[in-house]
Amino acid sequence: MARLCVITHKKTATGNNISHAKNRTKRLFKVNLHKHTFKIAGNQTLKLRLSAKGLRTIDKYGLQQALTLFVF
Repeated sequence: MARLCVITHKKTATGNNISHAKNRTKRLFKVNLHKHTFKIAGNQTLKLRLSAKGLRTIDKYGLQQALTLFVF
């Protein structure tokens, strides 16, 4: 499974480590993902892998609206 946030669609980015001598080597910037379980209608649960910003988005808009706004 890819490192991808369900809400914000953030994924692993690439870049460079730059030393004091300005040597550049490739590196990865990984997403800050969390597994979170949400309760929805009745006894149903929904498990999502979210970035920290995705969790904040759900806090701001609510789960239903965040899923309809940001999931394609």
